Amino acid sequence: MKLLLIEDNLQLAYWLASLLREQGFVVDHMNNGDTADHQLQHARYDVVLLDLNIPRLSGKGVLRRLRERRDDVPVLILTAAASLDQKVQCLEIGADDYMVKPIESRELVARIKALVRRQVPGKANDMSCGDLHYDLRTR
Repeated sequence: MKLLLIEDNLQLAYWLASLLREQGFVVDHMNNGDTADHQLQHARYDVVLLDLNIPRLSGKGVLRRLRERRDDVPVLILTAAASLDQKVQCLEIGADDYMVKPIESRELVARIKALVRRQVPGKANDMSCGDLHYDLRTR
């Protein structure tokens, strides 16, 4: 599964990317909204992990542009903003899930897998490349 991590805190981004790669994810990282928006126009991802407080284009701005393009990639907000109004606003704009930092790594991985599972029912744990088939549940 290919993820785009949009996070400007480089220490946190490194930790998250390492954690997710250990779980078998392919992770691309962008540290600002402009480059993330550009990347999302030119590459396909299974899930986007999006911080709200990023430079050059806010996380909400990235999310709005993504949904205006009718891109249905699942978006999981990862942010320190814990207000109910903020959560509701992001979900109404088009976020699929919302986690408040600090995050628990097992919960993050479970939520990512759940988002992918909703996109492709019954196939989220299966990966194929040519004649090679891999079941993530039995790895």
